[in-house]
Amino acid sequence: QVLLVESGGGSAQAGGSLRLSCAAFMNTGNMFCRGWFRQAAGKQREWVSSITVGDNTYYADSVKGRFTVSQDNANNTLYLQMNSLKLEDTAVYFCAVGHSSPSCSISDRYAYWGQGTQVAVSA
Repeated sequence: QVLLVESGGGSAQAGGSLRLSCAAFMNTGNMFCRGWFRQAAGKQREWVSSITVGDNTYYADSVKGRFTVSQDNANNTLYLQMNSLKLEDTAVYFCAVGHSSPSCSISDRYAYWGQGTQVAVSA
């Protein structure tokens, strides 16, 4: 059963923008953390950004000032606006919902994951 579905990935040039969406087909009200992670080819999955049920936001240093996380609780959707894209942003991006952790950045605390969406940034 697919509970989180990402969309909005694709190709962009460096300096461009993409907006990722994550539709939740489940009750996320009891999940404190809602987050975005990414995994580049040959690398470990890394935390990108997160937002709490109370709309507190957190960002990895590598994306701070360029990415913005938001959520629409009425439509049960999580977003990641990515601006000023860099080549190193190329990765599969995953959304997830889960339990509290420092900055909501600990992947092991996330209970549900989407299937991922590819983002490719070219020069």
